[in-house]
Amino acid sequence: MRAALLMLGSTMAFGLMAVAIRYATRSVPTQEVAFFRNAFGLLALLPMLLRPGRASLRTQQLPRYLLRSAIGLASMLCAFWAIGHLPMSQAISLSYSTPLFVTIAAVLWLGETVRARRWAAVVVGFIGVLIIVRPGSDSFTPGILVAVLAAVLSSLVAIQIKQLTRVDSADAVVLYTYVFWVPLSLVPALFVWVWPAGMAWLWLAATGLFGTVGQLLWTRALRLGDVSALTPISFMQLPLVAALGWLLFGERLDRWTVIGAGIILAANAYIAHREAVLSRRAASQAASAAAKPGE
Repeated sequence: MRAALLMLGSTMAFGLMAVAIRYATRSVPTQEVAFFRNAFGLLALLPMLLRPGRASLRTQQLPRYLLRSAIGLASMLCAFWAIGHLPMSQAISLSYSTPLFVTIAAVLWLGETVRARRWAAVVVGFIGVLIIVRPGSDSFTPGILVAVLAAVLSSLVAIQIKQLTRVDSADAVVLYTYVFWVPLSLVPALFVWVWPAGMAWLWLAATGLFGTVGQLLWTRALRLGDVSALTPISFMQLPLVAALGWLLFGERLDRWTVIGAGIILAANAYIAHREAVLSRRAASQAASAAAKPGE
């Protein structure tokens, strides 16, 4: 129950971050929104990560963090642009294709074995992506591909995080990511810099606060609960964002987006379920092998 509540809180925080991004990009360039999201996010993290009693935050993987942060920043810029310029429900729906690309990247990058069932789920998921994108239709715009690119880059980040956490703690990964993100995101922001005014400061601070809270709650939820059980809860972000988009921005929910998103979410839920089953099976086999010598 605690894990489920943490995941629900994370989902709400990310949904509110999307709203804050949408408001912020009305008067501030996307590159600058990304910088302030990282700067305010780092300020929110420091008191928690640097308080006495925390595990060591030392690392010997700084070059890897630089690469992870650069790819992550590119993904962030694409995602923020999509949220600011596409219907929010469409941008969020396409972001859910990330696990599909993660499965492919895990095979190509990590050499993981993916069996027929998960490949079938990936194919089904990409059908959902095509339904949302609908290349060749009147509703297709090149901007939609920016949202897809954000998902591709995000999948590469997920693989890198998996590699980094084999050596460093989760808190160290988060801290060093933000330490690199702030100066890296400042560079493109300087080329389009405009000083925020009035309410823009509130929305910029909200992107950092909600984004950081969402990350922390998400990490802790996955530490407590089963991925296959928690993943469907994270899908609640879509109806939340769709409702807020309708209430605040007058956006209508396209039926093709609903159909495509439903297919993507179903494919993701099955992939998460299969990964959990295989993980439990591997753990059970390892436990049995360890117990045999003492029998």
